[in-house]
Amino acid sequence: MIKIAKSLLLSVILLTLLPGCGYRIGSLMHPEIKSIAVAPVKNRTLGYHLAADVRKVLCERVMVDGSLKLKDLGTADCILYATVTDIHFSEVADVSRDQGDNYHANEWSATVKIKFTVIIPGRKKPLLPPTEVDGTANFQGYGDIETGREQGVQQACYDAATKVVQAITEAW
Repeated sequence: MIKIAKSLLLSVILLTLLPGCGYRIGSLMHPEIKSIAVAPVKNRTLGYHLAADVRKVLCERVMVDGSLKLKDLGTADCILYATVTDIHFSEVADVSRDQGDNYHANEWSATVKIKFTVIIPGRKKPLLPPTEVDGTANFQGYGDIETGREQGVQQACYDAATKVVQAITEAW
């Protein structure tokens, strides 16, 4: 039994020392980039508070991901510039009342589009070229529709910010 355990242990040690198939553990981020700053977000839509909401969730997603350290604009290795380019609402599900005479939607979808790029200060060519992602979330229309819409937009911003951070940290 001891002989089997020793040979198993030796096999495990040898397998860990052998080169793998290119897989690695840890961050997929570019090795020279250790920190990022999130510049103020621009809003090209009529949606209110989108710039602040998107910047907040971008910073949050960078910190949660952990591949990069979040720093201020003056000390970061690279800077994320983002613009909210579109916000769109569409009906997902409906309910009819009054024997079908009145038509009421009860679930909607919010989609937020964000165009972003990552720049290394002092370089002309961007680290990541301009890229567009979209985030989507469904929300209910029961009760106060504006509260539901606001929550749907925040969730869509969160979804888009997650995709932005994934694109930045996994682009290598």
